[in-house]
Amino acid sequence: MIDQKWNVMVTGGAGYVGSVLVPQLLAAGHKVTVLDLFMYGEDVFNAVRDNPNLRLIKGDIRDEAAINEALRGNNAVIHLACISNDPSFELDPGLGKSINYDCFRPMVRAAKKAGIKRFIYASSSSVYGIKDEAEVTEELSCEPLTDYSKFKAMCETDLAEEAASGFVTCTVRPATVCGYAPRQRLDVVVNILTNLAVNTGRIRVFGGTQKRPNLHIQDMSAAYLFLLQQDDAKIDGKTYNIGYENHSLMKIADIVKSVVGNNVEVAVEPTDDLRSYHVSSEKIRRELGFAPTHTIEQAVSGLVDAFRGGRLPNSLNDPRYFNIKMMQNISLK
Repeated sequence: MIDQKWNVMVTGGAGYVGSVLVPQLLAAGHKVTVLDLFMYGEDVFNAVRDNPNLRLIKGDIRDEAAINEALRGNNAVIHLACISNDPSFELDPGLGKSINYDCFRPMVRAAKKAGIKRFIYASSSSVYGIKDEAEVTEELSCEPLTDYSKFKAMCETDLAEEAASGFVTCTVRPATVCGYAPRQRLDVVVNILTNLAVNTGRIRVFGGTQKRPNLHIQDMSAAYLFLLQQDDAKIDGKTYNIGYENHSLMKIADIVKSVVGNNVEVAVEPTDDLRSYHVSSEKIRRELGFAPTHTIEQAVSGLVDAFRGGRLPNSLNDPRYFNIKMMQNISLK
């Protein structure tokens, strides 16, 4: 472990994960530059906006000038920005490719040129596709099924090809993130079910036997902070799964019901999508000592508190909680 204060550029830092991560980076003593389109609003950092160690740049990662300005004065990058999840990507595949892949290698090269010492890339556990193995480990091949996951995997390859002395790279493959954040997403499974349970009293489960790996947003944020404090040699060129609880959709629905209240109705409906996978996060625990500590129950409880406390108004309809609706609203190009 090292005790270093970094100057970190976080792409997509005003998104779901970034809205939790950036304040925590600042609290840990790092200086942070956020490069983001701020398409979900600029109030996400109201609590830390006056922090002298925070620099906010409204810009597009496809814009070379914006990238160079954001890199200035920094020595680390956490790359979160992307069109997240398959439905959002499929809304406009050309747009998705331009953001999730075409600009990636130019950004990596710009980072190297700017003297960046550490580059952490947020890939996805979806790069594995469907596996028969009981435990999906980093040693298994990537067999992505969608363009979203295909381009995530291709960026991993590009990053490996850009390896250079003094330019430490690390790729993480997160499970599906859940829980409350200042920039809330309500289009991922745990959050969807909790929103419906609290605000309609009814959960619809399609299938139910499929397993999905989940990760509390606080643990996702903690993982990035943890990786910044690892020795170069321990993480350089490494890839790590980061997840915690692999539950069936029915089990997740039962957890939501147990937290929200037993009056919640659970309706099970048939589906053709029986994708099921169990992601192992043993490697990062074994090699580095990182293990998540927050449960799905805690994620659901945090969301319930936010709903009932009025922090997520109009949660069934407001497009700011749903990536695909917001992209349609602003006609992102």
